[in-house]
Amino acid sequence: MKLPVPPDLVLGSSLKAVNLAVLCTIGGAAKAEFDANRLWVNAGFYSAHFDADKGLRNANPGLGLEYTLDERWSVTAGRFISSNDANSSYFGAYYQPWHLGPLKLGVVGGAFNGYPKAFNGGWFPALIPTATYESGHWGLNVALVLPLKDRLYGALSFQLKFRFQSGL
Repeated sequence: MKLPVPPDLVLGSSLKAVNLAVLCTIGGAAKAEFDANRLWVNAGFYSAHFDADKGLRNANPGLGLEYTLDERWSVTAGRFISSNDANSSYFGAYYQPWHLGPLKLGVVGGAFNGYPKAFNGGWFPALIPTATYESGHWGLNVALVLPLKDRLYGALSFQLKFRFQSGL
């Protein structure tokens, strides 16, 4: 049974969903006192697609936030232009329990939308292997996006991030 969904909930609320996720994240973190040193800002992604002949967009500009909760967990939300030239939003949590020097390894789990061939552009869950390097003001998340048949193309995705303070 398919439930009726108002069009503005599907089409116009991506940014609202991202805002809600960010507010929940920061609101939850505020209980433990917000620390600006834990907040990262990014400008989207660069995706090196495995199917280079598909005409996909490699540069995926946008705006995202990531807030470090502790050495293993952080939360994230943002919006960008997907590889299919569609507006896409995401929210999720990084779990990176393994550390090799300055490198953290684990996964990011969450939800994405804005991929026309995947679930008609609607929200879908994802679990993505990730590695993170952070030093001072700069950091880099590297994600291995696995292909999903002909709905989602695989890539090695790079997300440069910046924090205005670096007390950690």
